[in-house]
Amino acid sequence: MTSSSTSSVFSALAPYGWDEAWADEFAPYEPEGLLPGRVVRVDRGQCDIVTADGLLRADTAFVTPNDPMRVLCTGDWAVVEPAGSPRYVRTYLPRRTAFVRSTSSKRSEGQILAANVDHAIVAVSLAVELDLGRIERFLALAWESGAQPVVVLTKADLVPDAVTLSHLVQDVETTAPGVPVLTVSALDGEGLDVLVAVVSGGTSVLLGQSGAGKSTLANVLIGEDTMAVRATRDADGKGRHTTTTRNLLALPGGGVLIDTPGLRGVGLWDAETGVGQVFSEIEELARRCRFHDCAHESEPGCAVLAAIDSGELPERRLESYRKLIRENQRIVAKTDARLRSEIRKEWKKRGAQGKAAMEAKRGRWA
Repeated sequence: MTSSSTSSVFSALAPYGWDEAWADEFAPYEPEGLLPGRVVRVDRGQCDIVTADGLLRADTAFVTPNDPMRVLCTGDWAVVEPAGSPRYVRTYLPRRTAFVRSTSSKRSEGQILAANVDHAIVAVSLAVELDLGRIERFLALAWESGAQPVVVLTKADLVPDAVTLSHLVQDVETTAPGVPVLTVSALDGEGLDVLVAVVSGGTSVLLGQSGAGKSTLANVLIGEDTMAVRATRDADGKGRHTTTTRNLLALPGGGVLIDTPGLRGVGLWDAETGVGQVFSEIEELARRCRFHDCAHESEPGCAVLAAIDSGELPERRLESYRKLIRENQRIVAKTDARLRSEIRKEWKKRGAQGKAAMEAKRGRWA
C-alpha cells in the first residue's frame, strides 16, 4: 500500500479496532492488492465486511475448512479480494481471542461465537431469580476466550429496594471473583455511564439468555433502535430471540459491540483454565490440602472441606465447580485436546500483543 492508502485504511477501520499490530499481520498480503476488513456479519456461505472501500458482500468458500474452530466468524479480520463477482474472502488474520462453546450436536464440536474480543459482557436479568450456576458457566467460557468478563445485571429498576439489590450484587460478586459487576437500567439510565466507559475500549461481545435485555442494551449503547426488542414474559422472564445473527457495530462513543442471539445452551469447550479462574478461591484452597491429588470428598487435611465447615466457602460453589470440571473433562476426552491447547495458546499470545498495541495507541491519543 502507498502511504496515502495506508492512511485511508487506518482512518476507515480504526473505529472497528484496526491498529498497527493488525497492519503488520496484513502486510504480507499488500503486494497482491488485497483488502483488509472486519467481518460484521456471517450468513451461510457469505458475509458482510467493512473495509476502507465501504461495506462489502463476500463469499466465504475459501475459508470453510472441515475444522469448525477455523471457520470465519463475526469479529474476524478478513483478507478480501479487491474486485470480482462474486468477491471472495481469501483468509483471515490470526485471532487474538475467540469465544467458543460446545455445540448441541453429539460430535463434540466447538462453535466460535465471536473473535478478537476484549470484553465479554454477560447480561443477567434481575426480573427473575438469579441462576448463579449459569453465570459461572458463562464466566468460564469468557475467561477461557482470553477476554475480560464483565457481569451486567439488567432491569435494575425492577428491584427498587436498595438493600435487596445490594444482596443480589453481593451474591454475583461472590460467584464472580475478579469480575466487575454492574447494575444497569435502560429505563432510567442507571449505571449506563459506567457500561459505556467499559465498552469504549476495544471490542465487546454481548452474551446472555433470551430476555436478559441484550438488545435493549445494544440499542442504548448504539444510540438508536438498531436491534429489535420484544416484550419478555412476566411469568418466567424469558423472551423470544430478537437477535438471530451475530452483528458487529461501531459505537458512537468509541469501541465495537458484537451482539449475539440469546443462548439457551452454554456448553463448555476445553475450558479448564476458565473454570479455574471462576473458582479461583477453591483452587487456592486446594493448594493447602494435605494431598496434592485431593478430590475434596472425604480426605483428611482437605482445606476445601474445612472452608465449607467454617462457612468460608459455600457448598454450592464446590458442587458447581465439580460439575463444570467433570463436564469439561468429558469434552476434552472426546477431542484433540493438544491441538485445541495449541490454538488457545496462540490466541492468548496474540491477545497480549493486541492489548499492548491498544495501550500504545491510547498513549498516542492522550
